[in-house]
This record gives sequence, C-alpha cells and structure tokens, in this order.
Amino acid sequence: MTGAHSTVSTGYWGPVTATLDWCEANYQFSHYVAEVANTFSNLFSISLALYGWRNVSSLGLGTRYHLTFLIFALVGVGSFAFHATLLYEAQMADEIPMIWSASQNLFTLYDISPAHPKISYRKTQLIYGLIVFNIVFTTAYWYWRNPVFHQVVFAFLMLAATVRTRYLRQSIKGRISPNNRSILAKQYALGFGLFALGFVIWNVDNIYCGEISSLKRRIGWPSAFLLEGHAWWHIFTGYGSYLMLSSQAYLTLLIREGEGVYTISPLTSLLPTITRTSHKKDT
Repeated sequence: MTGAHSTVSTGYWGPVTATLDWCEANYQFSHYVAEVANTFSNLFSISLALYGWRNVSSLGLGTRYHLTFLIFALVGVGSFAFHATLLYEAQMADEIPMIWSASQNLFTLYDISPAHPKISYRKTQLIYGLIVFNIVFTTAYWYWRNPVFHQVVFAFLMLAATVRTRYLRQSIKGRISPNNRSILAKQYALGFGLFALGFVIWNVDNIYCGEISSLKRRIGWPSAFLLEGHAWWHIFTGYGSYLMLSSQAYLTLLIREGEGVYTISPLTSLLPTITRTSHKKDT
C-alpha cells in the first residue's frame, strides 16, 4: 500500500519520515505542501463532518453523537496534515483517529438502552472498554510502525459496525415502519458502497502508480488532478462515512426513543439530515 513509485523530494517539512507515501508526486506544486490533491481533498470530508456535528448539536443530542462527528472531522484534519507534510507524527494524527472514530461508533451501536441520567453498569463497561482499547492500540501503533496492523484493526472495526448495524435493523423489524427501515438500509448501503469504491480506487492508484503517473504527465495539469486516486479515496470515503454515520445515528435514535421523535431526510437531499418531530430530548 506504499506509493513506492511516487517522486520523493525534500520540501519545507524536510525528508519523508512517514511509513507510507502515495502516488502523487511530492512537492510538485508547492514547497510547503507535499501532496496538493491528497491534502486539499480532505476539506470535503471535514466539511461533511462539521455539517453532521452541526445537525446533531442543533437537536441537542447526547455527547456520543457529538463525538461521532467531531472525531470524524479530526480524521480529516489529521489526514490534511499527513499529506501536507509526509511526517510520521502527522501520519499518526491521521491514522490513530480513524481507530478512535470507528470504536466510538461501535460504542453508539452497542449502547442502545433508553436515555437515562444515570450511567448504567453496562454503559460503564463499554466506556472503560473503549478507553482501554484506544490507549492500548495508540501506544502499540506509535511504537510498532506497521501500517498493516492499523489496516487490519480498522477493517475489523468497520466489519463489526456493519454486522451490528444489520443486526439492529433486523431487530426492530415489526416495531419500525417499513419506510424507515427502507431509508436506513438504502442510506447505509450507499455509504458502504461509496466507501468500498474509494478503497478500490485507492488500491488501483497504488498498484498501477507507474502507469498512472505516466498518463498524468501526458495529460498535463490541472486535468491530471482527476487521476489522483488517493484524493478520490478521501472524497468517496468522506461522503460514504457521512451517510453511514448519520444512518447509524438515526437507527440508534429510533431504538432508544422510538418512532415519532426524529426523522431523517431521504437520499434525494444528497446530505440526509436528522430532524426532530417531537419535543422529547435525548440525553
């Protein structure tokens, strides 16, 4: 998954110290930004994350929902820094929050008890388990510089979230209207599909970097920016993540609060948004 074919040169941030480098040529357009397309494509996912945070904040939802989108934004900020500098510390600021985000989302999917001011024993176990897991992973990955380790853990968390989401959707069959179940299924499926498409493009960019780089030079810039596969990974996974996270947030709200309290706009709105239909408030 390393972009071994990319042009490596030293810019403002010094030599590359990250364990990964991508197919986009380094410091081609700026002495201060190592990978222009890979860096600024993160602004798309950061914007979506802040839009999601603003949505749940305007509804006064619980801390879990705020953290879901804030950590999602943190991933984008870390990725921006990583691709701008190609420093190991910035790489950690990108990859470690990915694990935090995925594990935080799992907490939301597993703590589906009705909102209550007192913290239950189960919730306490989940919170401490989440904290311990992230401390152990962060420490291990900081010292064990193996990107495959990160990728395997992240893939496992994503798979666990997908399995749990499907289970929850099936568990509310008969209690939630077919229309709501259909919206949830379609939105999550589209988000997952876009995420998977981004992953495919990312790997094509890595495997065929030499051929793609030659094609970029023949086409010339700015048109060649359209061939920056890792930048497309940011865009597709950013939008896919927003769809999946907002779908999962709405699913857990339906389970915890019941129907009639919240609704979500259909996919035709491009950015599905949760709205309140009653005055009951999540805590």
